[in-house]
Amino acid sequence: MSKQIGKQLRDLYSGGNYTGVSLKDALADVDWKTATTKFSSFNSILALVYHINYYLIAVLKVLQGEPLNASDKFSFDHPQIQSKEEWKEFLNQFWKDGEDFAMLIDQLPENKFLEPFLDGRYGTYYRNIVGVIEHTHYHLGQIVLIKKLLSQQ
Repeated sequence: MSKQIGKQLRDLYSGGNYTGVSLKDALADVDWKTATTKFSSFNSILALVYHINYYLIAVLKVLQGEPLNASDKFSFDHPQIQSKEEWKEFLNQFWKDGEDFAMLIDQLPENKFLEPFLDGRYGTYYRNIVGVIEHTHYHLGQIVLIKKLLSQQ
């Protein structure tokens, strides 16, 4: 199960998943100006990418043995991106965090998935890891729609 869930995350990032859309494809042609542009009252693409990564990092750190340190109120507090180089650096960290998370999932013992996540308030490890994947799919759909709306302006 570990390797399969790790692959599921990688496919979400790089392609080959069931939905036929990936983060790499969706973000490939997004420049920093587009990423930071808001459409109506929607979040910017930058805000959504940051938000995706915020929760991925929270679970990743728990897998690394650190305490859970995340709060919904900070999950959209993205950095200000003001250049092509800053956007590229931001995305490079995003891709690295995704791969680091997938590698940790790959190494997770099968029985760990059914154990309580931390104190059990958040369900099992399985629920939290798969929850990150589901959450990412949800916001990937928003990114794709926002890109379409911005391109029509």
